[in-house]
Amino acid sequence: MAKKEVVKSFKILAPGGSATPAPPLGPVLGANGVNPGQFIQQFNAATSQLNGKMVGCVVTVYSDRSFELEVKSSPAAVLIKEAAGLDKGSGEPQTIVGKITSEQVRKIAEEKKADLNARTIEAAMRVVEGTARSMGVRVEG
Repeated sequence: MAKKEVVKSFKILAPGGSATPAPPLGPVLGANGVNPGQFIQQFNAATSQLNGKMVGCVVTVYSDRSFELEVKSSPAAVLIKEAAGLDKGSGEPQTIVGKITSEQVRKIAEEKKADLNARTIEAAMRVVEGTARSMGVRVEG
């Protein structure tokens, strides 16, 4: 069997388990040579347990128009906003808009560890704490 040649690789962010081929997702997929209907079926099946939470995905397109998707964890900012109960982070530096506990930071770091470039859970926690700080969320405890 001949080796498939990678034509393109791109990243998307979509709601897990409930993505639709409507804009903005459908046009991006079509422009990159991916059948939106097939992609949406596979993506929703792979992310059905996440039910609406924003999920990152790396899509690799091959020369025969087949594709492969690699589901990543939700962005740290989305997880922090969810833990703090916020709609959005601070738009201004040094303005605190919410707070989370270090136990919540640990939980987020454990979920994100595979996607972060951290060797230990403590290092992953520091990455998440930095993201929280830049969003105006204070880490307590």
